[in-house]
Amino acid sequence: MTTKKNKLISFEEHLEKEYGKRGTTKREKYETGFDSFKLGVQLQELRKEKGLTQEQLAEKCGTTKTYISRIENDASDIRLSTLKRIIQQGLGKKVSLLIG
Repeated sequence: MTTKKNKLISFEEHLEKEYGKRGTTKREKYETGFDSFKLGVQLQELRKEKGLTQEQLAEKCGTTKTYISRIENDASDIRLSTLKRIIQQGLGKKVSLLIG
């Protein structure tokens, strides 16, 4: 019995195979969605580090628990002004933007 050896590929190669090269519509849609997902995870981690529930964070920054939940679970686009308010007022952190 022979076994087929799998060739290891880089993550970038995997992405190109599944979503196409950077700049294609399918790849850009993936990249945008992934960025939203990462933002939601980061927000959730910061909230938990501060020992806050979604409801407590929402109260601190003038929004709703449902909105915080939607951001954390990647179900909502978020305005920059709202993100800054959540991070600064709700979590006591600063927002920095990196354009690359």
